[in-house]
Amino acid sequence: MNANLLAGLAPPLFVVIWATGFIVARVIPPYAEPLTFLFVRYVLAVVVLAGVAIAGGASWPRSARDWRNGLIAGVLLHGFYLGGVFWAVKNGLPAGIAALVAGLQPLVTGLLAGPLLGEQVTGRRWAGIGIGFLGASLVLLPKLGGEVPPAALGVAFLAMFSITFGTIWQKRTGGALDLRVNAVIQYLGAAAVTLPIMLLTEQGRMDLTWPLLGALAWAVLGLSIGAIGLLLFLIRQGAVVGVATLLYLVPPVAALMAFAIFGETLSLIQIAGMACAALGVAVASRG
Repeated sequence: MNANLLAGLAPPLFVVIWATGFIVARVIPPYAEPLTFLFVRYVLAVVVLAGVAIAGGASWPRSARDWRNGLIAGVLLHGFYLGGVFWAVKNGLPAGIAALVAGLQPLVTGLLAGPLLGEQVTGRRWAGIGIGFLGASLVLLPKLGGEVPPAALGVAFLAMFSITFGTIWQKRTGGALDLRVNAVIQYLGAAAVTLPIMLLTEQGRMDLTWPLLGALAWAVLGLSIGAIGLLLFLIRQGAVVGVATLLYLVPPVAALMAFAIFGETLSLIQIAGMACAALGVAVASRG
């Protein structure tokens, strides 16, 4: 695919595919424990991507430093982030609150990108970040409510910081590796950190029903390979603040998917929030 065409298609494709993760998270609870599902997802992603990388003649890192950097990125971007969000929701944190906490990532990334990466965050980009957060909050507003367990809320914040630092770490260290190889190493790190927690807290339950198998296949091929590949490409091509701001479009797209698939209602305030989030991303992308 032409590089310019891929660069143009990557942001909307990433948002749409990433948003399907919320649909997968809604499908799996009756059939599998969350960390067990994530561990199997990571292992299958390693097998598929390693086969693709070997068949394509990709170069593997020769230094321990490159392996270490990739493993750390995997622990932060996947292991602690996804594991933390899944654990928090399983332990009583409303999904809307979890999504709202995750929506703080562009704000935190904007604060850290200067001192850690030397990126200049312009006033226009800060305005876009603020507008986007307002829009995402409006989309999630009708889903908020209920008790908020402090421990689960704390874990959700830790997960948000994890993906924030993971994105920055990937930007600083992952520029030279083949994207397929980089993803393999990351999923090895994610699997390594998830396995002991899974063994300590879960029974390893997975009911191999067609809904679960379908969700697992999409989680591996669509999310672990498609969405993460696009994320790594976007991080390599642009500023991490701009990439993080794209996540503001995920709640609106996920809400539209839930409306189409599960028949969830959309209120006027949510529709206004979708427009606001889109405006925020448009403003920030020109910053």
